[in-house]
Amino acid sequence: MENLENELQAQEEEESSILTLTDENGEDVDFEYLDCLTYQDKEYLVLMPVDEAETQIVILEVQPVDDDNENYLAVEDEAILDAVYGMFKEKYKDVLTFED
Repeated sequence: MENLENELQAQEEEESSILTLTDENGEDVDFEYLDCLTYQDKEYLVLMPVDEAETQIVILEVQPVDDDNENYLAVEDEAILDAVYGMFKEKYKDVLTFED
């Protein structure tokens, strides 16, 4: 019974790491949540598209709306993208393999 509970808990944790976001065309896209990092007093989500053949990550700025809601904005500033990606690579250098 304990194995089943552990398996269910692991499955719930895995499922909770998938976020469904709506793109600018109104289409739902599933992303795997990798991390949330703070850079220059702003939070950034690091995500990976679930259905993509390539393993490119997506970095979105978290913009709080109220206590329960937030928006996720595309980051267009290359310096911010590079800095957040660098932080992500440093944090996970012993866990993940990165291609440059």
